[in-house]
Amino acid sequence: MEGMKHMWARRTRLLVTGGILTILLLSTLLLETPEPTRTVDEIMKAPESFVGSDVAIRGEVMDGSIDNESLTFILEGENAQILISFNTAAVSNGLDDNRTVYAEGKIVENDGVFTFEASVIKTSCPSKYEAES
Repeated sequence: MEGMKHMWARRTRLLVTGGILTILLLSTLLLETPEPTRTVDEIMKAPESFVGSDVAIRGEVMDGSIDNESLTFILEGENAQILISFNTAAVSNGLDDNRTVYAEGKIVENDGVFTFEASVIKTSCPSKYEAES
């Protein structure tokens, strides 16, 4: 009988420990659910609602807008655009005009102007079928 109590106590401890670990894992997944990637147009419909939040955005680099002195460029959607600051961002190779870009960061507002301060910028790979210029 004594051996049965010891075995049951160990089994109970394992079940409780497993339950706690499962709850912690699930809460971590729920709390750190990544923000869905949004288009420039979606964000610029109501940019004030995204100020200060972590945001993932996708758009196309406006032709001629990359400024390597100020480390900014303009990201375009279908109908809207936003200035992207990449002075503290990890940037993948290939940042160039008309390239599709995925960026993570925060929207900030200064005097009614919204800017996306990127922490990560990833570019799409140019197609191997593009004509060489």
